[in-house]
Amino acid sequence: MSWLRAVAVSATVVSLSLGAGPASASPSFRTLDIPTRDGVVLTGNVFTPDTPGTHPVIIFITSWSLPSIEYLVQAQQFAEAGYVALSYTPRGFYTSGGSIDTAGPKDITDVTDVITWTLAHTPSDPARIGLAGVSYGAGISLLGSAFDSRVRVVAAVSAWTDLQYSLLANETRHQQAAGLLALSGELTGNPSAELEQTLADYFANRNLDGIKAFAKVRSAATYVDRINASRPAILIANAYGDSLFAPNQLADFFGKLTGPKRLELRPGDHAIPELTGILGLPNDAWTSVHRWFDQYLRGVNTGISSENPVQLQIRGQSTYESFPSWSALSTSTARYNLGEVHWWSSEGDLVTGSQAGWTSTIAAGTDTVANGGIVLLSNGAEALTGEPPSAFIPWVDRGNAGVWQSDWLTSDRRVRGAAHLHLTVTPGSSGQTTIVAYVYDTDWTGIGSLVTHVAYTIRNAVAGQAYTVDTDFTATAYDVPSGHRLSLVIDTVDPLYGDKAPLFSSVKFSSPTNNPSYVSLPLK
Repeated sequence: MSWLRAVAVSATVVSLSLGAGPASASPSFRTLDIPTRDGVVLTGNVFTPDTPGTHPVIIFITSWSLPSIEYLVQAQQFAEAGYVALSYTPRGFYTSGGSIDTAGPKDITDVTDVITWTLAHTPSDPARIGLAGVSYGAGISLLGSAFDSRVRVVAAVSAWTDLQYSLLANETRHQQAAGLLALSGELTGNPSAELEQTLADYFANRNLDGIKAFAKVRSAATYVDRINASRPAILIANAYGDSLFAPNQLADFFGKLTGPKRLELRPGDHAIPELTGILGLPNDAWTSVHRWFDQYLRGVNTGISSENPVQLQIRGQSTYESFPSWSALSTSTARYNLGEVHWWSSEGDLVTGSQAGWTSTIAAGTDTVANGGIVLLSNGAEALTGEPPSAFIPWVDRGNAGVWQSDWLTSDRRVRGAAHLHLTVTPGSSGQTTIVAYVYDTDWTGIGSLVTHVAYTIRNAVAGQAYTVDTDFTATAYDVPSGHRLSLVIDTVDPLYGDKAPLFSSVKFSSPTNNPSYVSLPLK
């Protein structure tokens, strides 16, 4: 899905050529052509254990724009542990036939056809079938479990569960992410006419209802009742800073699952936290995938079923915290009402300016130094270095952004979950306007480390009319240390997004006495 993923695939091939994996008798390996019900042939490969009898089977579905060699190292490791490990490339990519269905109905029936073919042509146990994948393969795996009750276990890494949220959260188009998918799909596959039309509409900012309908069909959240009916054991592992599939959608989906489940979140961006595991190197995400399949598919007690199902690696740290549910992440909330200059905290931070009744107007349509970074790269670097995207807060142009800061904190703020923004916004022009809000952990030098951000678009706005914005920031697990301060920056342009406020327009922020504007932080 990116140049980083391409590097991973190349390194995988090198690793195999050097003899990756244990020194025990190697499972057999062969390449495959798998026919589907509409005549399309999918290409793939399979490792088969060298021991007699039937075996649990894991079907790996490749990522967007990657061929079936993606999982060679991991598949070999699973086969050496006693699994039939089959990988295939979804239709429309590389040497698989057909056109890209984007996790649509044809991709879902392909999952069923591949399962049926696997049972007929490998020594697989029909009662022990699992699906796994990264990114595109993760989303298809979740969807496949909704439509084939033979699937007993799913490991979905860097997954989406609500494609509409991924494409149009808060009516805002995620342009960099969609552009990357469009380009890589053209280079490595055969896009369907439906996909090409949907992307054309998306980039042209038209037919949003059609895009939402396209996305709904391709979202596991649409079929959660079907998934719950067959109760597969589902593991989801993602990154806080996933610029394609942000984690809020996963938390909502996870909360609705009634079968065995586990949600893991780590620092980084899309497919970055699990990247080294693709090469067969030690990796927390892939360790969990092995433990999950061993527990629920191979029948080995790994202890994972008795652990808390929500596992969070704290950003900037190697430590994890576990919780019995998503709702248990935070035990209190700090609400900061927005004053003219500072935040006012109900927990006692300095009050500057009035708590309500203030207004602040900025010039819209111009970016500031506050931004969400570059898709894959900025948050991806955090997974490797522990350093989040940053901005020098004094350099934020107050003419083009609203800036609020708390007093210096006298105790740590351990943010766990999704912060919330409640704000009154009055566009200066009719049509469409966008605001982008950022929460920074700011040190004494003025350098702000990005804690979380959110974009929100008001469509069909009327100039001079006040609108209430109520939205959640992207969920995170971040410790703001004592001695730092919190900074909220709100501007109207971010390169990550395809929507922005019109140039030469204005946006007014206000806090009516009967409807104060605020930010609330979920705290542990």
